[in-house]
Amino acid sequence: MKKEIHPNYRDVVFLDTSSDYKFITKSTIETGDTITWEDGKDYPLVKVEVSSASHPFYTGKKMLLDTAGRVEKFNRRYKKN
Repeated sequence: MKKEIHPNYRDVVFLDTSSDYKFITKSTIETGDTITWEDGKDYPLVKVEVSSASHPFYTGKKMLLDTAGRVEKFNRRYKKN
């Protein structure tokens, strides 16, 4: 196997910024941020906006989306004359 052509596969901490949920998994993603995990070791940190801890499909919570005006805009645009 050739050296230095494969990405660095390592443990990375992902932080869900909307729920402050953290989990560690292996990844090749590059990041400049680090965090100290519960075992005392430093790991690269990747911040994400949505994870299974905050996504409505997994949590069962319905989130109110701002859809006001979208239906009306659609109807105006595609109204049959």
